[in-house]
Amino acid sequence: MSPSGAAVPPGARGATITGWGTALPDTVVTNADYEARLDTSDAWITERTGIKERRHGGTTAGLSVEAGRAAMAMAGVTGADVDFVILATTSPDYQVPATASQVQDELGIQGGAYDLNAACSGFMYALVQAHGLIAMGLERILVVGAETLSRITDQDDRNTAILFGDGAGAVVVEAVDGPGQLVSFDMGSDGSLRALLEAPIGGYMTMNGKEVFRKAVTVMVDSARNSMAAAGVGPDDIALVVPHQANIRIIDAACSRLGFGAEKLATVLQATGNTSSASVPLALVDALEGGRVRRDDLVLLVGFGAGMSWASAVLRWTGHLPEVAP
Repeated sequence: MSPSGAAVPPGARGATITGWGTALPDTVVTNADYEARLDTSDAWITERTGIKERRHGGTTAGLSVEAGRAAMAMAGVTGADVDFVILATTSPDYQVPATASQVQDELGIQGGAYDLNAACSGFMYALVQAHGLIAMGLERILVVGAETLSRITDQDDRNTAILFGDGAGAVVVEAVDGPGQLVSFDMGSDGSLRALLEAPIGGYMTMNGKEVFRKAVTVMVDSARNSMAAAGVGPDDIALVVPHQANIRIIDAACSRLGFGAEKLATVLQATGNTSSASVPLALVDALEGGRVRRDDLVLLVGFGAGMSWASAVLRWTGHLPEVAP
């Protein structure tokens, strides 16, 4: 683990999220669908994962474009206003070129574009990088987390098929005068653990579930503590926790150790499954649109992924908030 998180340097050019959007494929795959053809049951899946259904279908580029277009519309910008695209994904549509290039083209964005693969930690990695690019002078960046994991999951393997789904979440990150949303962050990787969850080119994912569980809880707890320490805050100061949506047991175990009650957690995995890079933005948007975030609230994003990677970030919510009916 990295020894500590990093606070945003005083005087650094800030940025804030001004728009967001999500996309999910139309096809819903329920636990009953797996129960009908695999040696499993709805009760077994629900108890061990918290997942009831997931979405399958589409392409990574297509889902990214749909989510990105919605985020840009909310932010009131067009492609001509956006300087860069960062697409966090473990399931690009092509080995070459980057899927971000297609997203950039279809959204009419003229700046740079690249894919980022930090597995399920990818959205936090991308969000921190976006803030860094804005600190160096860019004005607006589209950050997307998108996956079509059903393509690289063996649907006959009950250990992995039940877990993974497809989807996308996107945010527009825009420069502001003075401090922005990002207060602190922590990112790391332990490559010696890469075999715990892997998929060779042209093959399916394999996973050592017990070891992933054990390591995931540890790195999530350590990373969250690092980010909170760098921000100078504790669990009582955090209004909302948005964890990677991998497994409800991992989420509960990590958040219990951190001192967060269930009332502070944002979860959507019951309806989406594990969508890797898309899971944090999907859960964040769900919480925002549900009115669970208020002005100046501190929001903790935290996750882990293959690699093994981990990342967390503390945001002070100064960005857009939707109007929520009382």
